[in-house]
Amino acid sequence: MQKTLKFRNFKVVNSHINTMLRMSKIHYKSSDLFSILKEHFGKDMNLARIKAMGMIICALCKVQTVAYTKLASAFETKADAGSSLRRIQRLIAECIIDTDIIAKLILKLLPIKGPYSLSLDRTNWKYSSTNINILTLGVIYDGMAFPILFKMLDKRGNSNTQERVDLISRFITIAGRDSIRHLMADREFVGSDWLEYLNSNGIHYHIRIRENFYVKRHGKEVKAHWLFNDLKLGECKHLNGIYYVNGQACYLSGSRIKNNKKVPELQILVSYCNAEESLEMYKQRWQIETCFKALKSGGFDIEATHVRDLNRLANLFAIVMLAYTWCYLIGIYIHQNIKSIKVLKHGRKAVSLFRYGLDYVHRCLINHTNRYQIDIFKFLSYT
Repeated sequence: MQKTLKFRNFKVVNSHINTMLRMSKIHYKSSDLFSILKEHFGKDMNLARIKAMGMIICALCKVQTVAYTKLASAFETKADAGSSLRRIQRLIAECIIDTDIIAKLILKLLPIKGPYSLSLDRTNWKYSSTNINILTLGVIYDGMAFPILFKMLDKRGNSNTQERVDLISRFITIAGRDSIRHLMADREFVGSDWLEYLNSNGIHYHIRIRENFYVKRHGKEVKAHWLFNDLKLGECKHLNGIYYVNGQACYLSGSRIKNNKKVPELQILVSYCNAEESLEMYKQRWQIETCFKALKSGGFDIEATHVRDLNRLANLFAIVMLAYTWCYLIGIYIHQNIKSIKVLKHGRKAVSLFRYGLDYVHRCLINHTNRYQIDIFKFLSYT
């Protein structure tokens, strides 16, 4: 009798485990994501291309690389890998993805609403003899940045004023004239016409300049570093009054920091206003660098692409942006509502919010398990 009871208890426990496993299973269908993407792109793309885009986004989270052959092998379809490969190639080569629509979608999905703190920077790499150079505008959030708009540059090196102006103007058109709280950028984003555009539009910027820049006040011109030579390591200073850099009025701030090589150097910033907050705000500029790492080696390995045509590369980059946003949002939700990311002794998270989300999506799609029983596809829907 006792053995029978134990056996029955075992069957009850085993039945409960099987029930829990079934509850944690997800049955992935391409239509799950397709129906959501159709809400956003249905008026601008045909249904076959929307479905292909959804399949690429899911495949990206599975194989974590933009290499076409690997993406094709991860498609949820009965077609062979060759057919899936040609499907990817047709979408990237023949479609023109409206990146303004993607920017509007990402802004609607963001856990913060405007006005936004923005970071402007370039990411670049070289494939064979081709230089890939992408000017990117990102919305800063909690240690990383959401890429919003970008421009493929058909050259090496820095962007010009018109390319930057076009990007900021597009953002203002999409999000509104009062949508920018702060704009942060590094030393390459300077110049008289550029600062004039920012000043004339009342955009609150904090931009680093080189130490040997000449600045003028009351008709006297000096090199910028002369104004901050008295600073010791860790000290900062905000100068009173308006100075002129490249003929444009601004405020100046400076601090002495250690660079990447642990060598002390001056960090000098120009600001539209509120110079006293410039040094703290400028620290957030690095969040777009963290975003670039996630798009590259830390996530989707976009540097592995063999695409050289700028229009095709723009399509691929836009799709990667969507996949990045999807994983980032899921990481935020799990961290805030289910299981917080461990904080290490140095005060930083053990993994980024993006990586946290990507790892969870990867497990859901590969193992067909959903440990936290959340609808991962709904994170790309704002309805």
